[in-house]
Amino acid sequence: MSRVTLQLPESLHRQAQELAAKEKISLDQLITLALAEKMSALLTEDYLRERARRGESEKFRQALAKVADVEPEENDRL
Repeated sequence: MSRVTLQLPESLHRQAQELAAKEKISLDQLITLALAEKMSALLTEDYLRERARRGESEKFRQALAKVADVEPEENDRL
């Protein structure tokens, strides 16, 4: 394991501690999970951009064509 010294604004630190307590996990676990989720999102974005650059747009269009054309449920609307 590696150690990282992290400086946080007091308000963010307090909120993170409260959330970790609510979730019954350590602050270290909360920060690790949050970082992993953010990295996953960013790396997925990079992966999709790379796939798009390879010019496989026809396969993408074929996949989209399989998606039902229906209105979203009420709780999924903005």
